[in-house]
Amino acid sequence: MTGHIGRILLAGLLALSVLLPAGAAAQSRIKDIADVEGVRDNMLVGYGLVVGLNGTGDDLDDSVFTRESLIGMLQRLGVNARDEDLDTDNIAAVMVTANLPPFARQGTRIDVNVSALGNAESLLGGTLLVTPLVGADGEVYAVAQGPLAVAGFQAGGNAETVTKGVPTNGRIPNGAIVEREIDFELASLSTVNLTLRNPDFTTARRVATAINSFIGGKTAQSLDPSTVRVQVPENYKGSTVGLITDIEQLPVSPDQIAKVVIDEQSGVIVMGEKVRISTVAIAQGNLTIRVTETPQVSQPSPFAEQGETQVVDRTEVEVDEDEERRMAVLPQGVSLQELVNGLNALGVGPRDLITILQAIKAAGALQAEIKVL
Repeated sequence: MTGHIGRILLAGLLALSVLLPAGAAAQSRIKDIADVEGVRDNMLVGYGLVVGLNGTGDDLDDSVFTRESLIGMLQRLGVNARDEDLDTDNIAAVMVTANLPPFARQGTRIDVNVSALGNAESLLGGTLLVTPLVGADGEVYAVAQGPLAVAGFQAGGNAETVTKGVPTNGRIPNGAIVEREIDFELASLSTVNLTLRNPDFTTARRVATAINSFIGGKTAQSLDPSTVRVQVPENYKGSTVGLITDIEQLPVSPDQIAKVVIDEQSGVIVMGEKVRISTVAIAQGNLTIRVTETPQVSQPSPFAEQGETQVVDRTEVEVDEDEERRMAVLPQGVSLQELVNGLNALGVGPRDLITILQAIKAAGALQAEIKVL
């Protein structure tokens, strides 16, 4: 009985291995590698005033825009402050930014970020007054107001100051109300364009093939490395949302070009999985000469009738030619892991590795693109 159960389990595992493709782990949903054209955020920006600061606001003598904004606001509220000698440090001029999500309806609340514009020291405890947020077309799409949440702080005295985080930046969760909608009739579309986040010919064709296999026929077509056009089938007419919901869950194996990304400033190197090199010999070493001066003082013996104190030079010279580092040969078609292991065996650091990769590329042995940030 036990052997019979074991044979059944073995048969089940074999059947599961046939059903699951070998590259299933490398597959991604279309939703994760492509965006629907037209479904996007819109950036908003506004200029406003933050009040209620505990003496950490702008200096009105240095920040003219803050002074004029304060006077203008008070005049709109019926207070004549033009002839008065304004001297307050509890107010700060700020820039307010937000992202208007797609299909945001009137009355929807969105988060806003607030950043000091003048010489304010901190926005902690401040409240943003009514601030219109405009888009690239100059129209007002939202209005922001509310108390700020500031993560950083600053404290100190005459001799020392401690600052944690950035106290001149703040955030107001749900601090803006959407006043204008951006019209986009998704349901009336006859075609839907998918835009790949990492353009690639092979990936675009695989996306189109996966959609055609699911829907049937020549519904999807790859127009270029970044765009896949999908014709809305008859059974999805008036239900474009349903079509997008179905196709964005389809699994696709995205392809990528062999690329090496180098950040010269930080020394960070990122190499793709498909990086290959031809047969090449690598040697790395540096000539290091170290000169150490250790002067010694020579004094005459006690109670000596003659003699004087002298400084005697002592010089030590060391020469390191890195003789222990040998030339290594990397065979043709080595993988990324083998390349890293071979270079690590030479004791190569990140800075030297950047130079070596560039030299291999110059020799025509690196079959990959090098991108320097």
